[in-house]
Amino acid sequence: MPAPSIKSILAAPLVLVYRSLAGVFEAWRRISAFAALRARLAIPLPASTVILGRAQVYGTGRIRFGEDLLLYPGLYLETQENAEIVVEDGAVLSSGVHLVAYAGIHIGKGSMIGEYTSIRDANHTREEAQSLRDSGHVARPVFIGSQVWIGRGVTVLGGVTIGDGATVGANAVVTRDVAAGSVVAGVPATPIARRSAPSQEVAGNLR
Repeated sequence: MPAPSIKSILAAPLVLVYRSLAGVFEAWRRISAFAALRARLAIPLPASTVILGRAQVYGTGRIRFGEDLLLYPGLYLETQENAEIVVEDGAVLSSGVHLVAYAGIHIGKGSMIGEYTSIRDANHTREEAQSLRDSGHVARPVFIGSQVWIGRGVTVLGGVTIGDGATVGANAVVTRDVAAGSVVAGVPATPIARRSAPSQEVAGNLR
């Protein structure tokens, strides 16, 4: 057998340290991430929030979190002007979720937002004699009901309402309202089923 490399020899004691202190490191990471998020918010963050890694917060910090949330690392949260982001009790925001509000974003109880989903309530406009960057925007609030399941990589545009219990398939672009209990997928998102016991397996394949 080949002799162990210098890297392996040097790493061995560090591996033992990390294994023995894994629980301590994880607890510190969660507490640190919680404190960093709480410091950036204009509204108190409930102690029941479980946050697994750092979130980025920009703008006014007007973000209202409910109880018993699960927040994964890499969240991007932005509020501008008078907008507020509201995330109700028991919701899950997965890694890389982007929430950007100029008018308002509301996420209902128990809803799950998949990895790298983008929910933005504003669109750029084009104005004569102005660069795109300096032009204005049009913002309309987004409302997502309770127990909504949004798959990985979904884009939700301004002015959309997604009803209670709806499912949105991975990588869909939601440009219009989604009825409660329906399953939508595609670009733009269109209905493919109504939620029922047999359709749950179909919905699961959309993640």
